Amino acid sequence: MLTLHQAQSIKSKTKKRLGRGIGSGRGKTCGRGTKGQKARSKVRPGFEGGQMPLAQRIPKHKGFKNPLRVKTEVLNLFDLAEHFEAGALVNLESLKKKGLVKSQSRVKILGAGDLKKALQVEAHAFSKQAKSKIEQAKGKAIEIKQGSLKIKRPIEKVISKSRPGVKKPTVEIKPKLKKSAVSKSKT
Repeated sequence: MLTLHQAQSIKSKTKKRLGRGIGSGRGKTCGRGTKGQKARSKVRPGFEGGQMPLAQRIPKHKGFKNPLRVKTEVLNLFDLAEHFEAGALVNLESLKKKGLVKSQSRVKILGAGDLKKALQVEAHAFSKQAKSKIEQAKGKAIEIKQGSLKIKRPIEKVISKSRPGVKKPTVEIKPKLKKSAVSKSKT
């Protein structure tokens, strides 16, 4: 446990002393260069000397991209009919192996095309038409539930942030020896 006598002092930067003679390295013009508006007074951030500033030069894009958006990849029944044999299990791993899905994001099956093979399909979402067509072909449409009904973030990010059962390493603070104590111990 950290006690008061073990606490280390916080080093703070000393303020630059400007205009204290040539020998100080910050004398005369005090690091502002010579002449001009910037040497004489303060200039607001982003000012470019009257030239059109960067913030005004770049095009304006309305709206924003939600960083927590859920990416859903869409597949149709004709894709499944083309790539899988009758009685096959269609899940995220098999879809990734076939190259139909690029990442481990959500997958939704849509009902475009005909399905005459009995497939066991596992996906995060199905359209009503897709579900009925899979069941008409004597297959199964199994919805995958990940945590809650709607995923806030991709699974990999959630797992990397919180790992149950793994303890965080504890840090021991050792007292700092003074220079005089170190020099005495050497002699």
